Amino acid sequence: MPIPSSGPLAADDRGNLLVSFVPGSGDGPPGGAPVPMALTALWHGGAVVMVHDRFREQWELPGGLVEPGESPRRAAVRELAEESGQVPDGPLRFVGHAGFLLGPERRAEYGALFTGCASWRRAAGGDDEITAVRWWDLTASLPGRVSAIDVYLARLTRREAPR
Repeated sequence: MPIPSSGPLAADDRGNLLVSFVPGSGDGPPGGAPVPMALTALWHGGAVVMVHDRFREQWELPGGLVEPGESPRRAAVRELAEESGQVPDGPLRFVGHAGFLLGPERRAEYGALFTGCASWRRAAGGDDEITAVRWWDLTASLPGRVSAIDVYLARLTRREAPR
């Protein structure tokens, strides 16, 4: 997956790049590439849930690896619950596939992006991976680093979230 001549869509301070976004239509990712991860932008009013990852030491959308035999949609629901304690009001809506170049070796990977709404905010604690959960309006400051890639993806979903 090459970097577009216009440059990446977003980059984080660890050198990871978001190089493409293909809006969803139910089809698989470009070229039938594997989709090893899923992310969710869950909205409540004008705020999206963000989690603080203990290892990457940054705020990001809930998400993670798709387990063997699991669909990206199921992984998105599972990771959302595990990391944030939140549950969407209904089925998550598939938004599209994000194309990444990760790490110094520029490993190409796709992630499935989902969105949904929550009519109320559940109390949430951390776990081995997540130290904090916050609802964020994409403008106020959060303490510490925020993944610019996840902010870009959250903005894409703001108008896509089911109402």
